[in-house]
Amino acid sequence: MSDDLAPEPIGIQINAHLRIPDTELTWRYSASGGPGGQHANTANTKVELVFDVANSPTLTEHQRTQIQTKLGDEIRVVVTSERSQHRNRTIARKRFRQQLVTALHVPRIRRATKPSKGAIERRLQNKSKASDRKQQRRSNWE
Repeated sequence: MSDDLAPEPIGIQINAHLRIPDTELTWRYSASGGPGGQHANTANTKVELVFDVANSPTLTEHQRTQIQTKLGDEIRVVVTSERSQHRNRTIARKRFRQQLVTALHVPRIRRATKPSKGAIERRLQNKSKASDRKQQRRSNWE
């Protein structure tokens, strides 16, 4: 079965602990602007996905704060790139998921470490080799 004909899943799985149900997503469809002839004038292929972060019962307070800090109270994804409404819906779902994954990502804290004795020794040996190489390139002016 082709990927285009596969039924859409219930909700959008963001990570292992979070799935946004379809009931919290608002979809709007309208005619896509630009060239395209009769098809563009008659088909509602422009897709707009809206998610209300501030009033979502699915999100924890911590998740809500993270998302609101990075994306605001409402997430809006608009897709007009394809001629098919179904493909634009699929793209909107992917973009929405990626925005939430990025907003919920917490970078690891870098802890400064001391270089090992071997690493220090290798660095000094490489510096010494580079110095010798440059010394050999010099011509004797005497």
